[in-house]
Amino acid sequence: GGRGGGRDGGRGGDGDAGMELVSFPSIHDAPTLTQSVIVPAYNEEERMPAMLDPTIAFFETKCAADSSFSYEIIVVDDGSKDGTADLTLQYVRKHGSDKIRLLRLRPNQGKGTAIKKGMLRSRGRYLLMADADGATEISDYDRLYAKCREVEAKATGASGSGAGGEEWWTLGASIGSRAHLEEDSVAKRAFYRTVLMWGMHLCVTILCRSEIQDTQCGFKLFTRRTAALIFENLHLERWAFDIELIQLCARFGVPMAEVAVHWQEIEGSKLITSKLDIITTSLTMLRDMLCVRVCYSFGIWRVKTSVESPVPKGGGSRKKD
Repeated sequence: GGRGGGRDGGRGGDGDAGMELVSFPSIHDAPTLTQSVIVPAYNEEERMPAMLDPTIAFFETKCAADSSFSYEIIVVDDGSKDGTADLTLQYVRKHGSDKIRLLRLRPNQGKGTAIKKGMLRSRGRYLLMADADGATEISDYDRLYAKCREVEAKATGASGSGAGGEEWWTLGASIGSRAHLEEDSVAKRAFYRTVLMWGMHLCVTILCRSEIQDTQCGFKLFTRRTAALIFENLHLERWAFDIELIQLCARFGVPMAEVAVHWQEIEGSKLITSKLDIITTSLTMLRDMLCVRVCYSFGIWRVKTSVESPVPKGGGSRKKD
């Protein structure tokens, strides 16, 4: 169901009184918008306005310049204990539920699950995941979009259409990357954060054999079909889910491009709040990376190699790709 856009379990607070409940669509429905932005949020009442305000302004400028462009922002409140949901509803009232939607999860289910559920309820032809702290500049979207269109075009070839004959049911992804910032970040970051960064890179190289240098940047753009394939197969629920996303893209032959983005560290991280967290976080991510490698290598995790074809805009039935 939806609340100003949506809710997925749990009860709302007083801030949602009088808000319209609407149903979220399925990712297998034909897209009705150009772009969906999925923002996972856990206790982000204080930091989120600094991300939402420039993001809305950015996409509103695009809408004004191109009447065919449209967007939505889905904030997925992942069991927050602060006023994240009420804050989002203020944006819903101001901008309308066609542009800003709230999906509420109860209880907390993890960042991976939050993004997954938001993706599978999106209306855009392209789907962007973006962190609630605004660490990546939203203007970098243009570079991700251009690269995604580029690899998408190579995948579809001369036909220009994807599976099922729909020109938008195609494969492609562009992955935001901070790899070019590593030298500078080593100079500026706290020592324990630098250790975590290099440790993560080493583990990814050894265990996941990824062609993507920076798997953990929270700024990634997918075509609608790609999102359907990878998020319906996603198993990891929490912080290391990005690694599984990249692995799934590789397994499905999704063409990927790594795109340099502007990024800055924002205070208030939910991942590392103390030096002790460097140990627990590292061990957790190592465990998850081992899990991805073992479970896919030995067939413990079953992968759906096909997904339902999209429902045409004129209606009709689905078929398997």
